[in-house]
Amino acid sequence: MASRPAMALTSVTIGAPAPRDLAAFYSTLLDWPITTSEFAGPGRPPEDGWAQIRPPAGVIGMTLSFEYEAEFTRPVWPAVEGRQNSTQHLDIGVADLEESVRWAIAAGATLAEFQPQPDVRVMIDPTGHPFCLFEDESVR
Repeated sequence: MASRPAMALTSVTIGAPAPRDLAAFYSTLLDWPITTSEFAGPGRPPEDGWAQIRPPAGVIGMTLSFEYEAEFTRPVWPAVEGRQNSTQHLDIGVADLEESVRWAIAAGATLAEFQPQPDVRVMIDPTGHPFCLFEDESVR
């Protein structure tokens, strides 16, 4: 087998019915700037477009991109047979779990009803995507 060519994972793209709104939510949640915000092209619905947030200088993290999904169906979590399930989620390390839950709720997230682990909090973003908050000593 040939050797692997140079590669780097640089971003995650999240589909949404209103990508600029979802980028604004994650920008507030993470305190990361919105670095790109493009509106709908001619003949496209006003929600169309995409946006991107990046970690500020000196902060480690991947770029998050948000793109318009015309046929977006809000996922349910945990998965329910026959319903749209979430196929991925973000894990976000935090210094203080309960303080971070309060911050996420103030930013527009909701606490999921089902919490499968005592030391992780599953949150739901305004579009329905779950994300997890967990205490991480490296964040302190």
